[in-house]
Amino acid sequence: MASSINLLISPPNSQYSFCSRNSLFFSPSVTTFRRTLPSKSLSISASSSSTRALEALIFDCDGVILESEHLHRQAYNDAFSHFNVRCPSDVDEPLNWSLEFYDVLQNQIGGGKPKMRWYFKEHGWPTSTIFQHSPEDDNDRSKLIDTLQDWKTERYKEIIKSGTVEPRPGVLRLMDEAKAAVRYLPYNCSSYSAGKMLAVCSAATKSSVVLCLENLIGLDRFHGLDCFLAGDDVKEKKPDPSIYITAAKKLGVSESNCLVVEDSVIGLQAATGAGMSCVITYTSSTANQDFKEAIAVYPDLSDVRFNDLESLLQDVVVAK
Repeated sequence: MASSINLLISPPNSQYSFCSRNSLFFSPSVTTFRRTLPSKSLSISASSSSTRALEALIFDCDGVILESEHLHRQAYNDAFSHFNVRCPSDVDEPLNWSLEFYDVLQNQIGGGKPKMRWYFKEHGWPTSTIFQHSPEDDNDRSKLIDTLQDWKTERYKEIIKSGTVEPRPGVLRLMDEAKAAVRYLPYNCSSYSAGKMLAVCSAATKSSVVLCLENLIGLDRFHGLDCFLAGDDVKEKKPDPSIYITAAKKLGVSESNCLVVEDSVIGLQAATGAGMSCVITYTSSTANQDFKEAIAVYPDLSDVRFNDLESLLQDVVVAK
């Protein structure tokens, strides 16, 4: 009979939807505190468990590669002003999402169109230069949201192209370290391939994510990704896990051997829902969220090395 042991898990072109084997707020100082989650106990059978090996490192984009939420809010508000969007709850001036409100909204609803649809359902469908009267049928409401989202996306691209946006600390180095690491091929410890699998999975529209990646991580790193998926590539947005499940299939690796880097509880839920472990690099707008399901939580990635992530995943023991 197997003995039972207790283990502690320490939190310490449409062409751009591809999968290939070819082949970033503020920056805390080294002394900045690192928040540690309480350890949680997991009782398993010693004869029916296996450790996880890091084969694929998957990054979210907004909030992880770049601190982007204030840029998205600016683009939404510019779109509302451009089309003179006025909701019944406040007809005196165009809709303007405050910083405090957007922090809550973006951490509860993923994707731009779902955000607007939820808001208009709650606060009334607006008048605008798109429709003089509030749209009443589903087709007109979809047209309104599509038009606003398209204009917002183009405005967001202009902001990214301005050259004023930088990747978050540590992201580029981690990507390079992952690609430089040795990956042993499954079931053959004597065979190996240079570089771990590297992917980006974002709920945002593909065109905006492509622009961010090309401008922030560079063309070489972008085209060196083993998999890239955007919100357009799956039916359901995060926190639904489908984008991460799809990524694992495209990469040809087990979900248990993937490690996701996210910044919010929505992304965390998507990752864990897919059976993947997740580390959090929080932002100013997500710092107070409940990340108890993450295996580690960091203010940024400046002090995090790829070897650290490998060790974290190896410490996660799963029952077969």
